[in-house]
Amino acid sequence: MAGGYDDRDGKIWLDGRMVDWREANVHVLTHGLHYASSVFEGERAYNGKIFLSRDHSERLHYSASCLDFDIPFSVDQIETAKAEVLKANGLTDAYVRAVAWRGAGEDMGVASARNPVRLAIAAWEWGSYYGDAKMKGAKLDISKWKRPSPETIPVHAKAAGLYMICTTSKHAAEAKGCSDALFMDYRGYVAEATGANIFFVKDGEVHTPDPDCFLNGLTRQTVIGMLKERQIKVHERHIMPEELESFEQCWLTGTAAEVTPVGQIGDYTFEVGGITREIAQAYEDKVRS
Repeated sequence: MAGGYDDRDGKIWLDGRMVDWREANVHVLTHGLHYASSVFEGERAYNGKIFLSRDHSERLHYSASCLDFDIPFSVDQIETAKAEVLKANGLTDAYVRAVAWRGAGEDMGVASARNPVRLAIAAWEWGSYYGDAKMKGAKLDISKWKRPSPETIPVHAKAAGLYMICTTSKHAAEAKGCSDALFMDYRGYVAEATGANIFFVKDGEVHTPDPDCFLNGLTRQTVIGMLKERQIKVHERHIMPEELESFEQCWLTGTAAEVTPVGQIGDYTFEVGGITREIAQAYEDKVRS
């Protein structure tokens, strides 16, 4: 599949029916476009099966509730729709995007309770999110933006509005020749990358930021479980930026990122070491089992 995402062959599930890819459109006065009243999920299918599919569908409903709207399709209906999308497009290994939003309707101000909630599901082939960094280690910039306080925004929802600073930070990082950017949080602790959680290794033990003001990713939770199964001690805690110098290994986790080693963050360098390689391979084995 090639070309712009608006100009491809295939099918997209939209509001309960399958439509031609190029016809899956919305009106320019869609509320979600103007006020970010939108939530989404990114998922990967391996050998025809979406990894943690139901967990993603349940989280989509949770995120919508955080933004004060209800998705008019049940988790079971979403699960069926995702399977239909893969089948309709002849895909077995694919990225799956489910997105729900407040559409165009009677309201066009901040309030939008009278507008319909819409749901779309698309799928496409998508290789390594970070390209060859998957093997040699990604290079990260440090963003000027910070992850906000839970008192300011629903930080545990996978909501479109939370990604504004991710886009600007990733653009700035790419302009410097980096793959991504690392955020600190509003208190100055290490937080996450623009679309992935982060892990560090020191003296054979793993350290990862406490997700108290950002999304506790499903891949993050999976990897923590895998580490504990291997009797590798995991510290979920607040990490100060000056600690980066003391860590030996680093990796990112996310549905798109999977498990991607990090070779550099700002002026700090890391080896693609044994624990990183072991977990990356174990995750690959798990999602394809």
